[in-house]
Amino acid sequence: MYRDTHSKIIGYCLWIFGFMGAHRFYYGRQITGTIWFFTLGLFFIGWIIDLFLIPGMDRDADLRYRSGPTDYNIAWILLTFLGIFGLHRFYLGKWITGILYLFTAGLFGLGILYDFWTLNGQVSAKNMMQGSL
Repeated sequence: MYRDTHSKIIGYCLWIFGFMGAHRFYYGRQITGTIWFFTLGLFFIGWIIDLFLIPGMDRDADLRYRSGPTDYNIAWILLTFLGIFGLHRFYLGKWITGILYLFTAGLFGLGILYDFWTLNGQVSAKNMMQGSL
């Protein structure tokens, strides 16, 4: 069954910050997201090219990740804009690490980078667990 897990609108909103790789992480492209993060979107050239690649990345993410009651878009907006406070962790029901992020600025920023790498998997696993209940 096909369900839309990721949104092109959210993808383009994150693309605005794409020189930091946010949209690439959102669509599950962790390696290139990290490269974008450290090279400012391949010196802004890759960032501009991504404007045209987002529809394909969205399609791939929709097929790759499991849909369910926990929304990828909400989790990613919370991580991207409020990750330093751990709100995405609270949203996923991870209260202890949410509190830890709140008092350590997202574990000094390294926890946020870790969550950029793993958030899609965390949401997918939560949706899988909620679907099996």
